Amino acid sequence: MGLHSFCAAQTVTLLPMLSSLSSQLQQQAWLKLSPMPRTLLPEPWRNWVLDSGSLTQRLKNLTDDPQAFSVQLNRIEFTRASLSEARALNIPFREQVYVREVTLMIKGEPVVVARSVIPRSTLTGYERQLMRLGSKPLGEFLFNHKHMKRHAIECKQGRVENQQAWARRSVFELSGKPLMVSEVFLEHLLAL
Repeated sequence: MGLHSFCAAQTVTLLPMLSSLSSQLQQQAWLKLSPMPRTLLPEPWRNWVLDSGSLTQRLKNLTDDPQAFSVQLNRIEFTRASLSEARALNIPFREQVYVREVTLMIKGEPVVVARSVIPRSTLTGYERQLMRLGSKPLGEFLFNHKHMKRHAIECKQGRVENQQAWARRSVFELSGKPLMVSEVFLEHLLAL
């Protein structure tokens, strides 16, 4: 099974890059192998991509400065999920979802771009707060939720601005209600 490129190799600004990544990520096949062979997912990427803990907390732990970590909100909207996302979430393709796209930054440098896909049916009760996160990290909400369950991590490899990058996605359940988070790890992360 070959790995697919998820972004054309070109220099773009973060906001168009994120839109491009979202489109490309939706079109490519995801690898879901357990265990993931080291020949497909080598170190040091393996350590980041397959970590099932809080990415937010792990990024914050990279620096002693509590202000060094930030979330740049790039896009929020109600739209349709891709066919791949709808299948993974087990929702009808035409169902409206809330999409939130952000860039996670350390000291002003982008290290991860992320896309959250949340079905309308998930945005009820306590989980309505997901629409009011703004520039707060989703990870803090997820990993502090009393009834959170994370499903298997899927991954893929590609290029972003002529740099190798890895992406992962997984479905979370909050009190039995699904949402999906896709994250693209940028090469600058490895320099920290």
